[in-house]
Amino acid sequence: MKVAVVGATGMVGEVMLKILAERNFPISELLLVASERSVGKTLLYKGESHIIIGLLDAVAARPDIAIFSAGGDTSLEWAPKFAEVGTTVIDNSSAWRMDPTKKLVVPEINAANLTKDDRIIANPNCSTIQLVMALFPLHNKYQMKRVVISTYQSVSGTGVKAVRQLENEIAGIQGEMAYPYPISRNALPHCDVFLENGYTKEEMKLAREPQKILDDRTFSISATAVRIPTAGGHSESVNVEFLKVFELIEVRRLLNNTPGVTVQDIPDTNTYPMPIYAHDKDEVFVGRIRRDETQRNTLNMWIVSDNLRKGAATNAVQIAEYLVQNQLV
Repeated sequence: MKVAVVGATGMVGEVMLKILAERNFPISELLLVASERSVGKTLLYKGESHIIIGLLDAVAARPDIAIFSAGGDTSLEWAPKFAEVGTTVIDNSSAWRMDPTKKLVVPEINAANLTKDDRIIANPNCSTIQLVMALFPLHNKYQMKRVVISTYQSVSGTGVKAVRQLENEIAGIQGEMAYPYPISRNALPHCDVFLENGYTKEEMKLAREPQKILDDRTFSISATAVRIPTAGGHSESVNVEFLKVFELIEVRRLLNNTPGVTVQDIPDTNTYPMPIYAHDKDEVFVGRIRRDETQRNTLNMWIVSDNLRKGAATNAVQIAEYLVQNQLV
């Protein structure tokens, strides 16, 4: 495969290259693509130096697959240009996620819907991916009615500027601010921009994307997204009301048998998911599984995942692997 990584110098782009190497993705030619200010510089992949090229040159090279992690505006402008020359684009931005003509894919859930005609494929929001990975088997069995979610999201989800802000604050250094307030020793109930309805864009992504991925709008999701001073890994407190009766032993069994999900739930030994344990792993970790004693057929659980891996880069690479394995590119 001739593969282009667009946004190769960014945080997700760097993880993308790491995962492509780890999973030994079949690459015959690798094109590393970034903004004009990075063109001509070099990056290492599997010990070999690669010169960074611009978007025009990348389109002209007609790669088989282009994995984008360069922001929504770049994706809106350039993904169609790649698609026009026969490239299959896997886009990590929010640009195409809710476009009714584009598929929003978590491979373990709905990759089977992909065809050769899908030239632009959307990668879901990081917090959405870990949420639906845990909800999918439970929804199939018990049918969700309503989900209430509060997120505890790492500053790495904002990008390198936010990570630098946290590091500077911890070190007592005055520096550039990614957020309107300090993040160290703080929690900001503010992920992405505020909308007219009072929710943020991040919260509305959590409300809408799972319905599209599961191809089901019979359930509703209400979200509050919070940024916390961790350097990696998103956590979610999730309350799910089902239409059908469930037993906790069966819930744990369903989650344990779901590929990509790991249950960590032994209160007696203080075993539960945490970002520090999810770091640099591809699994979605689920714990604190317990019945909501205030309402019928309602479950509480705690979900943690590395937002740069399964929440972004790994999911995109898994989509690419599915395309290759099923001869869709």
